Amino acid sequence: MDPRVALNAAAIAAELDWLSVVLDLRLRHYFGAVGEAAPSEPEAPEDTEAAPSEGETPEGPAPEDTETAPSEGEAASNEAAPKPGLPSPLSVAPPPVDNESDYAAMVRALELDVPERLALALALAAELRPQALDVFAIKNSATGRRFTEFGGVNSGPSERFVPTGETLAFVLDGGELLGRIYVVDLLGPDHAFARNELLTIDLGERPPPLLQAPMRVPADTLGLLTRGQVPPPRLSMDFPARRLETPLSWDDLVLHPVTRRQVDGVMTWLDHGETLLYDWGMVRKLRPGLRVLFHGPPGTGKSMTAALLGASTGREVYRIDLSMIVSKYIGETEKNLARVFDRAERRGWILFFDEADALFGKRGETKDSHDRYANQEVAYLLQRIESFDGVTILASNLPENLDDAFTRRFESVIYFPTPRPEERLSLWRKAFPERAPVEGVDFHAIAREYELSGGAIMNVVRQVCLESIAGDGQVIDEARMRKAIRRELKKEGKGL
Repeated sequence: MDPRVALNAAAIAAELDWLSVVLDLRLRHYFGAVGEAAPSEPEAPEDTEAAPSEGETPEGPAPEDTETAPSEGEAASNEAAPKPGLPSPLSVAPPPVDNESDYAAMVRALELDVPERLALALALAAELRPQALDVFAIKNSATGRRFTEFGGVNSGPSERFVPTGETLAFVLDGGELLGRIYVVDLLGPDHAFARNELLTIDLGERPPPLLQAPMRVPADTLGLLTRGQVPPPRLSMDFPARRLETPLSWDDLVLHPVTRRQVDGVMTWLDHGETLLYDWGMVRKLRPGLRVLFHGPPGTGKSMTAALLGASTGREVYRIDLSMIVSKYIGETEKNLARVFDRAERRGWILFFDEADALFGKRGETKDSHDRYANQEVAYLLQRIESFDGVTILASNLPENLDDAFTRRFESVIYFPTPRPEERLSLWRKAFPERAPVEGVDFHAIAREYELSGGAIMNVVRQVCLESIAGDGQVIDEARMRKAIRRELKKEGKGL
């Protein structure tokens, strides 16, 4: 096993062991069972569904002075007074965080206190040690159902217990009002948990009261705390974006000099935008973020430029899949987009919308409900783009099709023209691998005679190289090159 993973596992296991001790003490206090162990592992699911028999508490035989488990109201009143002989659950010291695990480093960096560590441990237990939460499956003998104070929801086919804010409030002080108010703040958007994506609440399609929403550890955080690295998000209906990367460098990209200078301006914003906004005090006068429009014919370097901007500034670039964000279900488009924008803001990503005219084209008359909802979706996306504090790049092959009101929202509009002869010559020379057996080709003449984009040139190079490989190293001469160029032009509808 990877030593880093083993170290993280040991640190989290110690934290979950501590959580189990705290839960046991909290239940002892709750039920008033001095000297008796609170239930730590209920019986099989079919047995836990039945209410305890008369004369028994949910944890076994009742103490001599009681006949049944206390009802919810009785248990709450019992909690108000400390139980003789039992330490306070919150007085149990958590494990030290003086090791080199990612978990310990996170606790130290955020200076998490005992209640905050308990909150995170509860959510981690649901993922990594669900049996630790089986203690909450016991039932109230007076009502035949789970204790309301325990909170929690059942999830999945096995109906495993997933903690909620109410569960945390119960663990902290038995569910008293002050504890519930504290948990509301802890789960709020301004807490370090939300700001750093350590702990989230799952509000779902029909949001429940805040404290009744499941507490979860996001996949990114779980990966960081267990394996020491954040797993890349996967393209799905819930996350309609894909990482845009390139193994190439700026030396491989050939742009018109004017285009390159404008691209350098975007790079300057990425490097120094925060200094301008916050150190120079322009945050009150400028909108957050930067909105950029790349436009020009296909194959002129728009996508590659976006990828290189991210690589050069240490930012991840995500291409939005426009076909996946428009949902047939009302409101789903907004939710799908919100997930991408929210994560991008927290992670500092660059968002790239390719072929944006497909979604942001000029809108005609609203004729039916479908048109009305489509316009609402576009309006929502425009609002998110305007308020996004990162860099948004939209690419279009047909800028004249874009809505005029939309194009006015960009701080930078950059044209990617078809390469001129001198730029095409550079592209041809850079395109071939060293092993390609190119002989007798007048690249000056080819660059001058054929108006091709960089993408089209690469298509030609791919074709003649494959033909050479299939022909056992057949020489790539000018006749073969011109034949492949004519095929590419025909494909683009430009004639022979």
